[in-house]
Amino acid sequence: MKIIVNSTPIIALSLINQLDLLNQLFHEVIISWAVYQEIVIAGDNKPGAKELKNANWIQVQEVASSSPLEPLLLGLDRGELEVILLAISIKPDWVIIDEKLARRVAKAMELPVKGTLGILLVGFYAGYLSKQEILDLSQQLVDYGIRISSPILNWLKTELDNDH
Repeated sequence: MKIIVNSTPIIALSLINQLDLLNQLFHEVIISWAVYQEIVIAGDNKPGAKELKNANWIQVQEVASSSPLEPLLLGLDRGELEVILLAISIKPDWVIIDEKLARRVAKAMELPVKGTLGILLVGFYAGYLSKQEILDLSQQLVDYGIRISSPILNWLKTELDNDH
């Protein structure tokens, strides 16, 4: 499976020491150059910078096409826009985005979207993480200041209880 990942999921997974889960679950993990710049260059010494820099299994790709729309008009930052443009051209199995507006735009473009918690759930289904680990990791994300809405946390708990 091939995925394209935005900045927030990389930072969030790095915070809880689960970035390598992407490498375990997917054969191709791709980010845009803007995402790399945002995390490693602009975010030097911040969560995710060292982890991304050391993750030689993550491919950094330039976006071939540019958007005719100014990203700020769409309300997206450069990284989000590049992730969506890359996804349109590469056609990944999933686009990993957490931000609500970027998810809406990606879905409107008919891209398959998952978020950080969705990736943890895939890790659970694949046997890499237990139900308790997922609950603990999601609480760690909240403790680190990652905003997760109550409906999303309830969805996660329901999915874990259904134990496909």
